[in-house]
Amino acid sequence: MSVLSETQNPQRPVEGVSVVGEAVRGVQPESAEFLLEITTTAPNAAQSLRDNHVKATQVTQSIATLGVQPVDIQTISLNVYNLYSQPLTALPNYGGAPQMAQGAFGQPEVQFGSYQTRKVVRVNVREPGRVGDIADAAVRAGGIVVGAFNFRVTDEAAARRAALEAAGRDARAKAETLAAAAGKQLGDAVVVTEDIIATNGTYAALRAAVPFAFGAGAPPVTGDLEYYARVSARYRFQ
Repeated sequence: MSVLSETQNPQRPVEGVSVVGEAVRGVQPESAEFLLEITTTAPNAAQSLRDNHVKATQVTQSIATLGVQPVDIQTISLNVYNLYSQPLTALPNYGGAPQMAQGAFGQPEVQFGSYQTRKVVRVNVREPGRVGDIADAAVRAGGIVVGAFNFRVTDEAAARRAALEAAGRDARAKAETLAAAAGKQLGDAVVVTEDIIATNGTYAALRAAVPFAFGAGAPPVTGDLEYYARVSARYRFQ
């Protein structure tokens, strides 16, 4: 925080104050989601797809008992890969073993093997407290959890807006304190700029990585989901 002198008109310098306002709003998560991969391998593509459908059905049924409805499971991707092996022909002919067949231009023929189907689905969990149990059930049924759990609130825009408004009020309070210390009355805001809006643990990570970037009065981390806002504001003196 600092007191400044701004010259908008060379004949009339304007005195004011520049401050940084900060705020953190803790919000309880209302839902969670995670990605789940279902993989099957078979000698041919058709069988691999059928097996994958059966396995996906088993996974869906296993987590349905924990409250996950079909509408909560969204397919992200479905891919079929041909896994083949290329025979090695550079090895010497030990013991009179026959050499592998050669294709065109002396290249080894491609020997096709199995087919692998990979399906990735997004699982939405309406009760975030049960996300661990649901993930465990899906893994026991043959799924693979991909990445991290993502916890969310229904109206994230409102949570971000609340943090931003609180940071603006914090900036105003700091400016009023500095104005009073200088024996001045605070006037209107000249410039207000949003610096940072961080969510879901980003604020805590930033404070741990670069603590010097946050002042001694930086708000503590509270709640499960933190929405952090920082604004820079400049006010004129009356």
